[in-house]
Amino acid sequence: MTAAMNFGKVAVLFGGTSGEREVSLNSGSRVLAALQGQGIDAQSFDPASQPLTDLRGFDRAFIALHGRHGEDGTIQGALELMHIPYTGPGVMASALAMDKWRSKLVWQAAGLPVPAYRLLTADSDFAAIERELGLPLFVKPAREGSSIGVSKVKQAGELASAWAEAARHDSLVIAEQAILGGEYTVGILGENTLPIVKIEPATEWYDYEAKYNRDDTAYRCPCGLPAEQEALIRAQALQAFKVLGGRGWGRVDFLMDAAGQHYFLEANTAPGMTDHSLVPMAARVAGMEYPVLVRRVLELAAND
Repeated sequence: MTAAMNFGKVAVLFGGTSGEREVSLNSGSRVLAALQGQGIDAQSFDPASQPLTDLRGFDRAFIALHGRHGEDGTIQGALELMHIPYTGPGVMASALAMDKWRSKLVWQAAGLPVPAYRLLTADSDFAAIERELGLPLFVKPAREGSSIGVSKVKQAGELASAWAEAARHDSLVIAEQAILGGEYTVGILGENTLPIVKIEPATEWYDYEAKYNRDDTAYRCPCGLPAEQEALIRAQALQAFKVLGGRGWGRVDFLMDAAGQHYFLEANTAPGMTDHSLVPMAARVAGMEYPVLVRRVLELAAND
């Protein structure tokens, strides 16, 4: 284990300007407290109010920024230019994972299962896409997180308005087949995976409220899948993370259909670290308490 003094001066980046700012403030404050509680010289840094040039002099950065300018490769590029090792994947992997369309293209090329999907534009034949993908379906901004701008289309004729809502957040919008046999996630830590967590929202689907503001979302870890199936999915999740260029730590979400087939949904390169977050939950089941997890993530900080 790395001694506290050997980490040097650590910037914990949180807040930022994305739609996930509030979640990031929650994550970052908990990370900061966990590091400081272990005698590590960690200091808060909010890019929304501090110039990035103020990062000069820091020895490492713990990225607890979520969404745009935190997970999309931009802050990673700035840290590269300043030669500051940082947590999570590098520039390319961060940008690729943030883009739900392009990450699906890479996973399909690698032979990994993903839900059927279509790109949407103002000129799309919405009725034809509803018929092709079937109802219900989900419409998403391709480069947002935390379910921001996501709609569930349940009735024919609703796709156009769902596209308009998603397009308020991103010019790149996808429609995705609904896979309704359960939602799960796999935490990645170095070369290892954490136990799978099954997510059971009390709401109709796992939206922003269910993720962050409600206390009736159930999380199952152990997840209830047969051991052999869980081992296979965890191995494929690590492959899905690696094929995007992932390193350090992250999270890969997947869905299960009624027949028990899994489909990879998206990768997260700066997972949440709040009291509702999934990686800390899985780590705890694996015997790793929150401060130990935070320290391990910091140990994995690197440059491209």
